[in-house]
Amino acid sequence: MNKQDEVMSQFMRLIETIANSKMKKLDFGEGIVLYRGEIHLIKALGDHPGMFISEIARYFDVTRAVISKSIVKLELQGFVKKTVDPGDQKRIQVFLTDLGEKAFRQHKIFHDQKDNYMFAYLETLDEEVLKSISGFLLRAQKMIDQHF
Repeated sequence: MNKQDEVMSQFMRLIETIANSKMKKLDFGEGIVLYRGEIHLIKALGDHPGMFISEIARYFDVTRAVISKSIVKLELQGFVKKTVDPGDQKRIQVFLTDLGEKAFRQHKIFHDQKDNYMFAYLETLDEEVLKSISGFLLRAQKMIDQHF
């Protein structure tokens, strides 16, 4: 196998691993166990409190129905709360509860602990290598976008 085929094989294996991990729950400690999509929804709300359902849908490039369903589930679990926009009774804003804030913090700790080796590695690379990696990732994203 030549080097290009080897890199593409490794890349395709990475894509499959990521795709298959969507249905795996992650343990963020302190009793917080969530699916990847749920914790990233919590992260978005932690970063942008009070987002409207439609804004969240645009942020994740999914339908409002998908977000509404996820919000209901997270609300039942006590992670988020919905409020009616005082300026427009048809619009719903979403905020994290105390438990949601805790999950948001635990998610950051999770990434700080699990990802630090990758950042440390990237810091060892020179600018030209980082530029090559970035170029590959941009092309890889384009390839993935064409498949979905």
